[in-house]
Amino acid sequence: MINVIASIQIKDGQKDRFLDIFKANVPNVLAENGCLEYVPTVDVDSGLPPQQRDSSIVTILEKWASLDDLKAHLVAPHMLAYREQVKDLVVQSSIKVLAAA
Repeated sequence: MINVIASIQIKDGQKDRFLDIFKANVPNVLAENGCLEYVPTVDVDSGLPPQQRDSSIVTILEKWASLDDLKAHLVAPHMLAYREQVKDLVVQSSIKVLAAA
């Protein structure tokens, strides 16, 4: 299994619009081969000292059956359309692709 943590920094005042577009695409992603989980998350105020909150970041938690499934996801037509829809809302993004140790 492959785990992905995607961090997407959103432009000021655009998080709700970004999340609406993202959530509309979630059913398409969940229908993909090998997609086990695909969830957008945002920081909450936990009061825990090590937490570094950033209200401009949306963190996507993903689980894929295989690396090949993840690679297919990145070029799926609905993902290409999604990236076009959000390109003017995103400042930057990064991903971590992880496997159990």
